[in-house]
Amino acid sequence: MRCKNCKEKFEPARFNMKYCLKDECVRVFVEEVKNKTWKKTKAKAKQDLMTLSDYLKLAQQVFNKWINLRDKGKPCISCDKPITGRVNASHFWNANNHYNVRFNEDNVHSSCITCNQFLSGNLLEYRTRLISKIGEQRFNILEAESKKTRKFTIEELKEIIATYKKKIKEYE
Repeated sequence: MRCKNCKEKFEPARFNMKYCLKDECVRVFVEEVKNKTWKKTKAKAKQDLMTLSDYLKLAQQVFNKWINLRDKGKPCISCDKPITGRVNASHFWNANNHYNVRFNEDNVHSSCITCNQFLSGNLLEYRTRLISKIGEQRFNILEAESKKTRKFTIEELKEIIATYKKKIKEYE
């Protein structure tokens, strides 16, 4: 077997030995182990320091990515024009004021930047197309759900993140 550092042949003392026992190679091995351990410790510490708002932001990013993948190639929900350039995940009921439907797939559809950002969602057109897309019954259920108050826990947000990461992975 060849040493991972100096590339010289050596006889490993253990089956998973990748470095020979020269001082320089042992130092490289120890440094590599330190780096791996530090990366794991740092990742865990970073996750332990995340707040509810951090998880909410991450969940929203993952969810929006899923919506954009789901609606890829479809026209804007509000103006029905083909979307060129950047795509927005447009919430019919605002994500900041209607937490109960923030991650509801019926409430969020791809939209062009003009409608979503400059026309505040172009809601009159959005409503018409949303009803024709999901049906009157589902729209009424969505409307009733939007009026309910909701607070997410970190565990719920972790579950949402995991669910939509899995959906993204399956889709890709």
